[in-house]
Amino acid sequence: MLRRFVHAWAESLAGPVAAVGGCVERRAGLVAGDLARPAAYYNGATLLRPPAPDAWEALLDEVEEVLLGGPGSGDVFLWSAWPTPDLRRRGWELEGHPPLLLRPAGGPLPPAGDLEVRRVNDAAALATWERVAVEGYPLGDLAPWRPGVLFDERVLATPLRLWVGYADRRPVGAAASYVAHGLHVLALGVVLAEARRRGYWQALLRARLADLEGLPSASLFSDMSRPGAERNGFLPVTRFTLWRRTRP
Repeated sequence: MLRRFVHAWAESLAGPVAAVGGCVERRAGLVAGDLARPAAYYNGATLLRPPAPDAWEALLDEVEEVLLGGPGSGDVFLWSAWPTPDLRRRGWELEGHPPLLLRPAGGPLPPAGDLEVRRVNDAAALATWERVAVEGYPLGDLAPWRPGVLFDERVLATPLRLWVGYADRRPVGAAASYVAHGLHVLALGVVLAEARRRGYWQALLRARLADLEGLPSASLFSDMSRPGAERNGFLPVTRFTLWRRTRP
């Protein structure tokens, strides 16, 4: 399942990048995507397998060739399901160790709550989703939000599924899912700061699980959202290592 997840996670990041004209490299041990501009977590490389102990330097050279070898700005990330060497000597900064959680297919859905959740299917709804995602996460490198700061409507033809949650007709939450390798990857789920602690995050989770209830679901959560995921049937598997590097 871990092998399946790393391949699905890599595609969940690379697929939208490719759709909007970014560079995607698929190699034996990694998948990398780059929009050559600030793009939150979408610029980066995901390792597909653990390298041999004596192969790390060559692998890191390869990662840096792809992500740092050409013109570009904004942060880039390296996702590893396995322990890594200390990359600070190469100019990387440790971002953290996000936990991977898995939910088997089926099972009871979370309560719906008092939130209207709508699927994104056009450019106007995509712009609303993007604004809530940038402001709610928050995604500092994409602020201040402006239309198209991350994606455009070409991503709607990919396996990326997007939702916006409305309370009293006001958009307050945004969520994303991606289906790859028979796995439902929960790509993002945020609620604006002023609308938190009202069950909206859980309502967004319900919408995604209901839409894809025939598939197992998995994601890398924050430690803040992990308890909510575990209350709704997600089980801890392992922790990833996430590195970040800032380009000029």
